Amino acid sequence: MKNSPKPRFDAALAAWGTPEFESVLKQELARAADALPLQRGLTVGSQVTDAPVTAVIHSVTTTEEVIRVKAGIFYSSVIGGCSCADDPTPVGENTEYCELLLEIDRATAEVSVALVTG
Repeated sequence: MKNSPKPRFDAALAAWGTPEFESVLKQELARAADALPLQRGLTVGSQVTDAPVTAVIHSVTTTEEVIRVKAGIFYSSVIGGCSCADDPTPVGENTEYCELLLEIDRATAEVSVALVTG
């Protein structure tokens, strides 16, 4: 498996220090959903859906190098089954939630993302 490039949150970095920062950050998180470790954060389903994600910002701290954000992400999953007529697997989406630690590089806007466990 090859490493995918880190997402860049240029708009969030540009909005840093303004009242718009949180809303811009939430928009960038929603756009970068494919680059987030949501599959590893599943607790109910077996596969992340393409449904939009919603972010809740829990905390923001800074250093000279990074803007560190702890965010809660709400998203959807499904439980994969055999698609047989008598498959007992319920059809429908499950609500999932995980917390992520983001570090936005203040020089490049590149974002490192880690799943917060426990």
